[in-house]
Amino acid sequence: MPPLTLDDLGVLREVTVSADGSVLVIITPTYSGCPAMATMRDDLEHKLLEHGYDHVHIRTRLSPAWSSDWISTEGRRKLSAAGYSVPGPAPQRTAGPVPLTLTPRPRTINCPQCGSPNTVLHSEFGATLCKAQYRCSDCLEPFDHVKEI
Repeated sequence: MPPLTLDDLGVLREVTVSADGSVLVIITPTYSGCPAMATMRDDLEHKLLEHGYDHVHIRTRLSPAWSSDWISTEGRRKLSAAGYSVPGPAPQRTAGPVPLTLTPRPRTINCPQCGSPNTVLHSEFGATLCKAQYRCSDCLEPFDHVKEI
């Protein structure tokens, strides 16, 4: 999702600069095993080194798990402007075991191109696990929906 920063996406959790000038960055993946994490880490390290921070440490924090609710208002605006369908509220979970469901949750998704709710799920998984592929039955455009997690 190129138009978003890691802060927009809610992946950037904490940045601490110590007295000696070293930087500690905490990030949380959108999914366990997210294939973009290596790129995110490399981009963060490169930018910080480019801006004069010689000692950069990037750590991954898995708890609490990332939620699509962490996407900022600006991030949602950028997603929409780029043609993505933005997520609704994340499902509320209670403590204890997470139920295993083998079918996608039913969603009412409006087409980001024409606004029609007449859309069809094409694939629960898009180019990344955090997106599903839909098609609008009115304008016939395919689009990605960022899932509620």
